[in-house]
Amino acid sequence: MRVLGLMSGTSADAIDCAVAEFSEAGGRLDMRLLWHGEQPWDEGLRARILGVLPPATSTVADWCQLDTEIGQAFGAAASAAIAEAGPVDLIASHGQTLFHWVENGKARGSLQVGNPAWIQAATGTPVVSDFRIADIAAGGHGAPLTSTFDAMWLGETPTALLNLGGIANVTVVGLSDGALTGDTGPANCLLDAAAHRFHGLPADLGGALARAGRVDERALAILLADPFFAQPLPRSTGREYFDGDYVARRLVDVTLEGADLFATLTELTARTVADVINRASVRRVVASGGGIHNPFLMERLAALLEAPLLTADELGLPSDAKEAYVFALLGYLSATGRPGVVVGAGGRAATGATHPTVLGTLTPAGSGQPAAPAITLALHNQEEA
Repeated sequence: MRVLGLMSGTSADAIDCAVAEFSEAGGRLDMRLLWHGEQPWDEGLRARILGVLPPATSTVADWCQLDTEIGQAFGAAASAAIAEAGPVDLIASHGQTLFHWVENGKARGSLQVGNPAWIQAATGTPVVSDFRIADIAAGGHGAPLTSTFDAMWLGETPTALLNLGGIANVTVVGLSDGALTGDTGPANCLLDAAAHRFHGLPADLGGALARAGRVDERALAILLADPFFAQPLPRSTGREYFDGDYVARRLVDVTLEGADLFATLTELTARTVADVINRASVRRVVASGGGIHNPFLMERLAALLEAPLLTADELGLPSDAKEAYVFALLGYLSATGRPGVVVGAGGRAATGATHPTVLGTLTPAGSGQPAAPAITLALHNQEEA
């Protein structure tokens, strides 16, 4: 089965696309990485996506329009991917997260928009989407959803797989009591917000701003005192918590600006990631996501982590395409009726759900199919039975 995975993360910088071919024999699943690429967002649409995220306010009309326009953008990206990589049997679309609802450490819901009907209409291919909510309904966090991919790929050795997107998340595999997964906190989101607000840049490009500054230890201590960082895994969060005003809310009595702001936020990411991973006693850390292109952040992580830091590229998986390949696998597992999350401690799913669940909902192929033969429907009431 050939599956196209589509993913846009919390940074909303592009739609990542990846095509994989799956085959099974003798209890082994082979995944051939056939093609990957990305479709940059239209700048106007990206601005509107970021513009509805907290702390901004928005209307139901905004979200309805984005659901359609993002779905159409995903459909165009899928069509372009298929034109280049060849036909696929299934599309697995994560969509674009607008809100991940967590209260008192428990996930209550998660909204990804980009209606799959537009993807199906553009490609004539069935689409699996809405991957997170089944896990949340079973008591889990619905995030991160990389545990099955990570355990199947590198689970023979105690390994922490780190994703540095807008939010940083980690999955630890190869442990005797099952996988462990969760969000560690901000990776790029606070840095990106500051770069845009103060310099008109999409990010701290190359970590240059942070490298020119010094860590403000008082400010860092206040940020690290956020109760979120003391929560055990599994845990989840998003840009609705670490939003563009997060730093100002936390640092009411501290002035943090210029290059020191970027140095401190980079250190916040590095320390919160290292704190989680170093407790797991792993033999290696394998990183992916946009943050690996920030050399200063990678230097700080390497200095703080107790295990060697590698990138997914060094182990044969394109780092920038990892999440799209993850969703290709999740789509295949859904289509074949298998759970998308592995077992963690205590027999629960790694996300904290009471049990691993089959993820996603199906939008079947419809256009181009032969019309169903006309039939009549005869209704019978209970008294006639």
